[in-house]
Amino acid sequence: MSIRSKLASTAKYVALGAGASVAATRVLRAQAGELEPPLDGRQRSYRWRGMDISYTEAGDEDDETLVLLHGINAAGSAGEWREVFADLSAEYHVVAPDLPGFGRSDRPPLRYSAALYEDFVRDFLAERDEPRVVASSLTAAYVVGVADGLGLAELTLVCPTAIAGPEPPKTAVRELIRAPIVGDAVFGLLASKPSIAYFNADHGYWDPEKAGEEWQAYEWRTTHQRNARFAPASFVSGFLNSDVDLASALAALDTPTTIVWGREADLPPLSAGRELADAAGCELVVFDDAMLLPHVEFGSQFVGVVSGERPDETVTIEQEESD
Repeated sequence: MSIRSKLASTAKYVALGAGASVAATRVLRAQAGELEPPLDGRQRSYRWRGMDISYTEAGDEDDETLVLLHGINAAGSAGEWREVFADLSAEYHVVAPDLPGFGRSDRPPLRYSAALYEDFVRDFLAERDEPRVVASSLTAAYVVGVADGLGLAELTLVCPTAIAGPEPPKTAVRELIRAPIVGDAVFGLLASKPSIAYFNADHGYWDPEKAGEEWQAYEWRTTHQRNARFAPASFVSGFLNSDVDLASALAALDTPTTIVWGREADLPPLSAGRELADAAGCELVVFDDAMLLPHVEFGSQFVGVVSGERPDETVTIEQEESD
């Protein structure tokens, strides 16, 4: 066979493979369908930099405002607060957005960055009068980075971290996932049902049954929306890592801050929470039999912590806030 024939044959199979990948992506997106709101409440939209940012609010608008900011992962959305949203709305005016690039918010094909999310958090919170804020994981660093001058009433940070991807960031990884056709295929593997179940069991939940089949189905659907891969591409490649020094930034804030951790968490581990609380002079509350999502595994107890209660069971106060 001539070189020309070999090249023609190779090109044919590449084209067939690309066509099959495109077809498979279309089928999966059709199966995912349009996302319904993950939380019950009043559905709102916030126009920001040309994007429509979806958020849900509930509770009496005359009550103190509490903003819930979900963590970042391939399947991130405001649904992370599903076990606490309704109960918190009995006491607070609760607002929970889907961050840009996630959930029901717009997902333009941007090269998402930590700076973009810090800007969004600053602008979104500035729309509210001295809100309380609960933020999870990497998003907690964005809040801490912009909190000065916002007049926040109180902070509750769940397993806060500034680093959740490779350091330094990997441009090749980001561009691979962003690439047409092959990027969809690679992200499809990262966001497959087995991958989602693995992450939930290995890092998210001490008791994986608490994730629930219905919720994991929603997570899969949110990763199969149009342009779903672009924000996670920046996440898994390290471009959403924050430059904020959490300990020094928290120590400099006047905002009362509670750090919440799952005792069994490993990304990051409880030891990191102890070091952070000690360095920043914050109260550290630890949930037994929980990992990165104590607010899902122990919803009612978490609501109590946000409201200032400290139950005797499940929750341990490992460090009191410094004066």
